[in-house]
Amino acid sequence: MAQHRRRRTTALALGVPLILTAAGGLAYGVLPGSQPRASATTAAPAWATATADGFASVNALGQNGTYGGRDGQIVTVKTLADLEKYATASEPYVIVVAATITMDPVGKEIKVQSNKTIVGSGTSGQIVGGGFFLGSGVHNVIIRNLTIRDAYQGVWNDKEHDFDAIQMDGAHHVWIDHNDLRHMADGLIDVRKDSTYVTVSWNKLSQDNKAFGIGWTENVVTDITIHHNWIRETEQRNPSTDNAAHAHLYNNFLEDVAGTDINSSYGNYSRGATRMVLENSYFQGFKNPVIKDSTASIVQKGNTFVGTSGRNESGGTAFDPKTYYAYTLDKTADVPALLKSGVGPRSSIGTTATASTKAAAATTLTVAKDGSGQYATVQAAVNAVPANNPSRVVISVKPGTYRELVKVPSNKPHVTIQGSGGSRNDTVIVYNNASGTPKPDGSGTYGTGGSATVAVEADDFQARNLTISNDFDEASHQDIAGQAVALRTAADKVFLDGVIVSGDQDTLLVDTAAKEKLGRVYMTNSYVIGNVDFIFGRATAVIDKSVITLKKRWNGTSAGYVTAPSTAAGRKGILIANSTVNGDVSSASFYLGRPWHAGGDASLDPQTTVRNTSLSAAIKSTPWTDMSGFSWKDDRFAEYKNTGAGSGAASSNRPQLTDAQATGQEVADWLGDWTPSSS
Repeated sequence: MAQHRRRRTTALALGVPLILTAAGGLAYGVLPGSQPRASATTAAPAWATATADGFASVNALGQNGTYGGRDGQIVTVKTLADLEKYATASEPYVIVVAATITMDPVGKEIKVQSNKTIVGSGTSGQIVGGGFFLGSGVHNVIIRNLTIRDAYQGVWNDKEHDFDAIQMDGAHHVWIDHNDLRHMADGLIDVRKDSTYVTVSWNKLSQDNKAFGIGWTENVVTDITIHHNWIRETEQRNPSTDNAAHAHLYNNFLEDVAGTDINSSYGNYSRGATRMVLENSYFQGFKNPVIKDSTASIVQKGNTFVGTSGRNESGGTAFDPKTYYAYTLDKTADVPALLKSGVGPRSSIGTTATASTKAAAATTLTVAKDGSGQYATVQAAVNAVPANNPSRVVISVKPGTYRELVKVPSNKPHVTIQGSGGSRNDTVIVYNNASGTPKPDGSGTYGTGGSATVAVEADDFQARNLTISNDFDEASHQDIAGQAVALRTAADKVFLDGVIVSGDQDTLLVDTAAKEKLGRVYMTNSYVIGNVDFIFGRATAVIDKSVITLKKRWNGTSAGYVTAPSTAAGRKGILIANSTVNGDVSSASFYLGRPWHAGGDASLDPQTTVRNTSLSAAIKSTPWTDMSGFSWKDDRFAEYKNTGAGSGAASSNRPQLTDAQATGQEVADWLGDWTPSSS
């Protein structure tokens, strides 16, 4: 062919925050089927028994912390009727949402009753066109890992509709965690009418006029903790906190992106008699980032302000949150990167095994260059995996540079290659073959696919916390082609989490075992680096919450193509979502993609969708182009709600999905019945 970081783990006696895996995934679980799975008498998965931190963990009002439906059955729902049935029941339930559920009528808010956990199954749990309502006296409710979106009715400052994502009036002990809330009619979260003992953590709130309102009563009652939330492209109520007895805000990231139609009016607002403690939060581009009424208090500690303007206020007396609960602050400088990779629904899912569901324990093989492991090379460890192994084998690779070729053959499924260092930069697998490099046995030269440093042909493969690179020196080898693959996948259910895949031309080849076979790849919290067609192939591939870094060519020029899909007709191609495209290259020098009809196959229908992604000025204003006589306009190329200097308005040369079309081009649509899970 012609080319996020680990989070601190905390354990408390009560109100313990969810333990996070080294790869940044949540300890949630995936439950197949739709029947209740019980369990008061059986040990439940860790995510079903998770309890809140912050004020939601405090014992008060007859409620000992917030633990949701852990004492009830676990049920999986895929329809509105089932979701409403269990959410409104009087009994406790853990309700796993495993599909996109559209509210009918638009704006419907399900009236959740006490003692419920509502949790999305990986990234597939989505609520469209409505949300949840927690009324007076409702308590002990957890809402986690969901996308709640798109009740917007076409009026920006909507006074006619009250279609919130999550609204509570007089509720207590509520935990809202790791959700993606966006594009609703009115607000995203409303905590009203003396609702209290609430924690809101690790959520993304975006694309809305009003993000997050608190209060609307003369009583000074509400106790609320708001931490590790990314509030982005919202105009007001970020949050607005009215008459809160104790409002503790820390490690939040408030971002107003320059050059967009959404402009912030204000950031954190302390109103009425609110007492607010605001710590180690990061404000970027916001107008009036911190404001208060003359009657309110704000105590600021360790916050950072970049490109902000207008009011930035503090004063009065507040309180010491540690008299109510323990917590640990992340460094303010780390907050943007930490939240960009860590907020919202997580696809990395693990379960706590029970006596009846426990799978075979993973086997771990260690690799170390210095001889301290079982094997000195990664390939030697792969060779040691038995053919047709029935369960997970983890190849733990100690820090170092491993200059070798690695192939995981098709008869060795369930293999994980994982760096054991503190960073994905610590463990590097690298080689320098290219298309045209002579094979050592004299049998000819490598082709593009054969040049891969790491080749994966086995299903259910995982890689994490390492770098896979091809460092072929184009400048010294102008006699052969520049295609030099770092990672080639030709399998189904390939999960790449927290990795760097680096090269120049043809860096990441996402392929399938055969044209008629499905091959799904999910990459998250990762980096892909290259310059020409460097994400390419016929797989159904998702690049999510990652960074795509554009690189100059060997001679210092800036020109290239991010994607070159060769998708079979009727299949999903390449989806880039919730990511960033940037790099030290010239402005308007890179295309987002072009159609690769491999072998001149006119039956192919290449597809790339780029959505909800920040595009640098390096992207051309006409971001798609033809290839080898095939017009991109005859295939499937589109964008949706991208931002940044490289984004642009819809035109005949820049197709944009409608909101209706975008509902069918979410991450979950690409992955189908597969929810990637760390194991």
